[in-house]
Amino acid sequence: MAQEIERKFLVRGSFKEAAFAALRISQGYICRDSGRTVRVRIRGEQAFLTIKGPSADGGLSRFEWEKEIPVQDARELMTLCDPGIIDKTRYLVKAGKHTFEVDEFYGDNEGLIVAEVELGAPDESFERPSWLGEEVTGERRYYNASLSRNPYKNWKST
Repeated sequence: MAQEIERKFLVRGSFKEAAFAALRISQGYICRDSGRTVRVRIRGEQAFLTIKGPSADGGLSRFEWEKEIPVQDARELMTLCDPGIIDKTRYLVKAGKHTFEVDEFYGDNEGLIVAEVELGAPDESFERPSWLGEEVTGERRYYNASLSRNPYKNWKST
């Protein structure tokens, strides 16, 4: 089973002009308990079933298993998902030797933009683009599974 190591940040500047790809994503959760999730995702013309384990290292890493499935199967599985389907566009932005996945959310999470960078090791260094804001790695409210339960529009201004 693969281990995902990633850091998560808020986005505080203009990034779209640097993006080399963008795809609309719809995803729902069949299970999202105790940090374990079973997710159904439709990304463009592809679909995936993903199982993630609980976070370790303060939210920096977790086990992940993912399998591509037919889009029609994913649409049918979406009907089994808990309420709170996530709708977003994912932009891919190169910075140094890494690619950031920048998610711009819609619907109940409108106004939230989060960037993630996958790393080979927890202490791996990476170039920080000028639009990268506050680090929120390990802050559960920014996890997509949490956003599907408690969307950004419900958060109190801080």
